[in-house]
Amino acid sequence: MSDTMLMIDFVNELRDSHQRVDDAISRYLILFLKQDVSLLMQAIRYSILLGGKRLRPFLVYQTGKLFGIRSSNLNAPAAAIECIHAYSLIHDDLPIMDNDKLRRGHPTCHVKFGESIAILAGDALHTLAFTILAEAHMPSVTDQDRLKMIATLAAASGANGMCLGQSLDLISKNNKNISATQLETIYQYKTGSLIRAAVRIGALAAGDKSCDDVLSCLDHYARTIGLAFQIQDDIIDTSYAYDQKKKHSMQAKHDDVNTYPTILGLSTARTKARDLYCESLTSLKYIAKLGYNVNILSAFSRYIIKRNN
Repeated sequence: MSDTMLMIDFVNELRDSHQRVDDAISRYLILFLKQDVSLLMQAIRYSILLGGKRLRPFLVYQTGKLFGIRSSNLNAPAAAIECIHAYSLIHDDLPIMDNDKLRRGHPTCHVKFGESIAILAGDALHTLAFTILAEAHMPSVTDQDRLKMIATLAAASGANGMCLGQSLDLISKNNKNISATQLETIYQYKTGSLIRAAVRIGALAAGDKSCDDVLSCLDHYARTIGLAFQIQDDIIDTSYAYDQKKKHSMQAKHDDVNTYPTILGLSTARTKARDLYCESLTSLKYIAKLGYNVNILSAFSRYIIKRNN
């Protein structure tokens, strides 16, 4: 398959999984939450359905697909991990954290609904994620594997994962002597934890169809693309001019923040992202030798370091 055809297939898969998880989220909001017109419910719907790339759900779907798992068994974990991601963005945007006024070109949750409602909306999305994993229909997933999914997502989103990374990031803002190794640790927790969880949860849906060797390679793949994703974000923020409104909103966020380009320089950051891309492909090549089709995951790696937004 040519690179062009592969990227076309990737774009189609990304679009389809985006629609699939949005449909699933909409169903779960109706199924598991009280349907009213309160500010809280409006804030929840606004924040979870505002948009975004849906990359973490995409990884859930693609990892499950690697093992021949149907989307009916993957909708719940894909939606659950996006709920966790959405909650983290609401809280990250708060004035006490990153103090962002815009998210995806729209007012952030606390700007539109107030800080108190935004905090509660984030809390509600956090708990909704685990309600979905515990109760949503997954016809071919055993209760044992369902529990493993819950444990995986809990570990990735809590004080041993994403929250730890966020706390380390906040502490580092006043440290101008932070090393690249320390920054990498922050990124592996803050961003990488959920990406690794997405891949792991997709594999858990397969139950006995997955094996330890493949899981180990998938975990290494997720580690490398998770770090590459955050470094590419740094490169984008450094390299590209934003429109005046967005530039203004990003300015305070990045002026005194440690990034790969500010620590190592833009050229070295780009080299690091490319090296991580190559590492991710090495993991996938081993999986491919075992008979699995990793083409779309390979295209995803390329997308991570080629994107400009």
